Amino acid sequence: MNFREVTVKVAKATGLCLAAMLMLYVAEKPCAAQDDAKRYEHGPDSARHEDAPAGTVTMHVFNSSHVFPGTIRRYWIYVPEQYDETEPAALMVFQDGHAYIKEDGDFRVPVVFDNLIHQGEMPVTIGVFIDPGHKTAELPPEPGWRPRPENRSFEYDTLSSDYATFLIDEILPEVTKQYNITDDPQRRAICGISSGGICAFTVAWERPDQFRKVLSHVGSFVNIRGGHNYAALIRKTEKKPLRIILQDGSNDLDNQHGNWPLANQQMHKSLEFMDYDVKFVYGEGGHNGNHGGAILPDSLRWLWR
Repeated sequence: MNFREVTVKVAKATGLCLAAMLMLYVAEKPCAAQDDAKRYEHGPDSARHEDAPAGTVTMHVFNSSHVFPGTIRRYWIYVPEQYDETEPAALMVFQDGHAYIKEDGDFRVPVVFDNLIHQGEMPVTIGVFIDPGHKTAELPPEPGWRPRPENRSFEYDTLSSDYATFLIDEILPEVTKQYNITDDPQRRAICGISSGGICAFTVAWERPDQFRKVLSHVGSFVNIRGGHNYAALIRKTEKKPLRIILQDGSNDLDNQHGNWPLANQQMHKSLEFMDYDVKFVYGEGGHNGNHGGAILPDSLRWLWR
């Protein structure tokens, strides 16, 4: 029995309409595409260049969080070939790390980093790719969207400094045990997709002393855990020293939490009103990484310019 057949049975049993059931499913799964969404092609900087030295990627496990007790997660560290331990490297952190680290996925970050660093279009940058926490004794055999990490929404959608504290006080000290990373917040960026996108913004919003560059893909600035308040909060809070790029599409989600395209447009207008260094790339994609991945090289050029 496929997912649609199961959904229909559940919908009939519970009185929910099929559309509502599908929206609940899609809202949890950022890689689900909508039927009407445009598909975007990757450009040359998302493919390997023979002359660009390849960085290295290592996988790690973290299960001793005091901020999010009882969680276990994977994280990956990308180190460019040009890294010199005597020179502090720039830093970029990615939420839902498994989606960004894959070289054959939507984003292909290691490949894009290799090319742009080699071309001198972004600094020598160490990447840290963090998955949300599972609340199980052991990790699933493979990283991915399923089984859904139980702590993801709590960590990502909550408007508080908790995730920033977890990142700055728990994960990054593990990374700096091995690598020399800059303390300059102007040379620290953070990125995420969907709930990971609002999480990236929250980290920089709460801790601009640590991160001042934000890249959000189809960010969930809606009322999952109060994220819709940002558009108003930005207008009534003293401007912070942030550079922000938002990506979304006209076929993004519209469900009980809110309308993602409208929420991202409101975020852009509020940031623009407060004279932030902000760019909004609005396309016709759905709630997935296709458009954001296709424009990632240009997004990084703009962010690191």
